[in-house]
Amino acid sequence: MGDERPDVLLTGLLFYDLVLTGLGKPPTPGEEIWTEGMGTSPGGIANLAVATARYGLKTSLATVFGDDYYGAYCRDVLAGQEHIDLSLSRTADGWHTPVTVSLAYGHDRALVTHGQEPPYSQDALMGDPPAARTALVHIEAEPREWLAKAAANGTKIYADVGWDPTQQWSSDLLDQLALCHAFLPNEGEATAYTRTDTAADALAKLSDLVPVAVVTRGGDGAVAVDQTTGEYADVPALDIDVLDATGAGDVFGASFVAASLDGWPLEERLRFAVLAAGLSVQRHGGALAAPGWYGVHEWWQTVEDPELRRAYGFLADRIPADPGPPARHAPVTPPAPTRQY
Repeated sequence: MGDERPDVLLTGLLFYDLVLTGLGKPPTPGEEIWTEGMGTSPGGIANLAVATARYGLKTSLATVFGDDYYGAYCRDVLAGQEHIDLSLSRTADGWHTPVTVSLAYGHDRALVTHGQEPPYSQDALMGDPPAARTALVHIEAEPREWLAKAAANGTKIYADVGWDPTQQWSSDLLDQLALCHAFLPNEGEATAYTRTDTAADALAKLSDLVPVAVVTRGGDGAVAVDQTTGEYADVPALDIDVLDATGAGDVFGASFVAASLDGWPLEERLRFAVLAAGLSVQRHGGALAAPGWYGVHEWWQTVEDPELRRAYGFLADRIPADPGPPARHAPVTPPAPTRQY
């Protein structure tokens, strides 16, 4: 019998994303700007779920859908199109799915969101969480009860963290790393929480708190230490034109987990995650920008630069013989849901 556990366990807030690209500059009050591109997609926790599922990983998602058009559309995409297990998820009567408008320009984006807290907490959705090979989690100031339960049942926790709107950057949050196998913050978050000035200094501190520490640096790539193997890696980002950076960090995390599950060396894990995140920013953001194996394979077939061929030569042995069907990307106007829930 094979391992029947989910490869990846996820929980978090789902959004319906409307992404506008090609603005050139942010809008100002009283001004109308016509954009060059638009896409719609599930967002939020769906970014991680789709990114992992597109690597063929068994993905279990616990989230809340509103009983509205947005919720029905997101559920249809996640379950019907991407084959994600939603048995831990719930539909909430009288609650609408949060909606985010992403205004993408340059190498960044601004987000405008409308929504309310869901009627079911992460702990209520998870209960006693099923044993899984890994869980990808977003740690917050208030610890979640399910996280300790998951760690206790053998699930390896891969964690990231978000921007602290209070600007306090409480180091107490790092206490939760005792439950984690890996921590993957960006440079701004890592330096703020560790009270350091550089990614290298932050990485040194984090590596004392968690077996695998990764610090992403946007256009400068990423650095990482794996204390379980004694490996250190520092890889550059790819020179890629950015259409929309929404969800790139989630694609990075999902890709790092996918490579880790297959036991790749640290430098390969890091290069793979940097590549996948880079490919994702060439598409309209949200979950459907994730490249999956097909997108990685498609990129590798076009690489002619000798330096890139050397750096990513490991892909020749890593990409599955059948990389799967082409990924379906964010449509301008989503089709009407065909399923009833």
